[in-house]
Amino acid sequence: MSDQVIENTKSENGKTNGETIDIRGIMALIPHRYPLLLVDRMVKIEKNISATGLKNVTFNEPFFQGHFPGVPIMPGVLIVESMAQTAGVLVVHSMGDAGRNKLVYFMTIDNAKFRRPVTPGDSLYVSVTVIKSRGPVWKFKGEAHVDGQLCAEAEFSAMIVDPEQV
Repeated sequence: MSDQVIENTKSENGKTNGETIDIRGIMALIPHRYPLLLVDRMVKIEKNISATGLKNVTFNEPFFQGHFPGVPIMPGVLIVESMAQTAGVLVVHSMGDAGRNKLVYFMTIDNAKFRRPVTPGDSLYVSVTVIKSRGPVWKFKGEAHVDGQLCAEAEFSAMIVDPEQV
């Protein structure tokens, strides 16, 4: 974890805006890897409260080969997965050492709505907010935006587990 870059960002008035985490830091916190790592950078994290992740969508994504040939659209389920990964980084980072080597599993997905297609060349900003947490169970509200337009939203819950519990 020593190679990860975690920085505090500041607003114009000098107040802390939260933290950012680069791809090395993300990979130190969650186990996802290519082709299913769907967060490139955490652009803002407020521990135990909220986080915003960035996924730069390129034509090289493997899912575009079949979804859909000639009309490439990011599958909605992968947008929701990007929300979950952003939430996973938030939870594990918030837990500090207690979160090391933990897995974050989906429990529920509710009220998922897809408003606009996500296509190659889009910068997908995924924001998650903690609704509540109780022990190992966390509930979130997630939204995904491109160019300030809402593309998808969902509420979901996840459980934090040790890998040996699987």
